[in-house]
Amino acid sequence: MNAIVTVLGQDRVGIIAAVCNCLAGYNVNILDISQTILQGAFTMVMAVDVSKSTASFGELGRGLHDLGAEMGLSIRIQREEIFDAMHSI
Repeated sequence: MNAIVTVLGQDRVGIIAAVCNCLAGYNVNILDISQTILQGAFTMVMAVDVSKSTASFGELGRGLHDLGAEMGLSIRIQREEIFDAMHSI
């Protein structure tokens, strides 16, 4: 199953590394990444494969949320079909 991870917050060193390390710790494969910084605001969207994750989807979401809280970021994960449905017209 694929999912979408979004990361928003104030830019700082190590955001990409921390999120990627967290995902790797759950055996989640990153399929695609798009990131940008606009006037100091960091945004990243990642497509990931969670089919071989060592944690349930809920545990993965809590782990990413906790990392975000620790780093002062908003980190969310959604199933790809839900993300697509929310962003289609």
